[in-house]
Amino acid sequence: MAMCAFWGIMQFGEVSSPTSHNFDGSKHLKRSDITIDMDSNGVPYARLSLPAAKTARPGEVQQVFIAIQEKDLCALEALANLAALVPAKSSDPLFSWRDRAGRVRPMAKDAAMKRINSISQEAGLGKTFGHSFRIGGASYFLAKKVDPEIV
Repeated sequence: MAMCAFWGIMQFGEVSSPTSHNFDGSKHLKRSDITIDMDSNGVPYARLSLPAAKTARPGEVQQVFIAIQEKDLCALEALANLAALVPAKSSDPLFSWRDRAGRVRPMAKDAAMKRINSISQEAGLGKTFGHSFRIGGASYFLAKKVDPEIV
């Protein structure tokens, strides 16, 4: 979730569900909302079709493209790992886990942010917020001299 939010310059709320019991496929990412493909140069990428994004008009699907960036922080590898570890139906949440009864549950924003913050604070990096991923990804790409129009 964190890698997709960062590399896709998304807010954390765009990759998570409000709670583990409050998933709405018309608003939140489902497994069917992701496409893995290759560009014309043979470079793999993921396209996430956000059913509801803060920066999109109501009812408009926003496309987010994520390509391989850093070897140790590859969102495409993380997505493949997620699919292998948590098999799910196309209508299930993209970012999910299985409970003790084997039901697929969406990753809840607050629970995920709590875990991320426990790791970042233990490492002395301070607190992370939902918008940190969007601004962090945008800052990274701008520092790499990516055209602001692309970012």
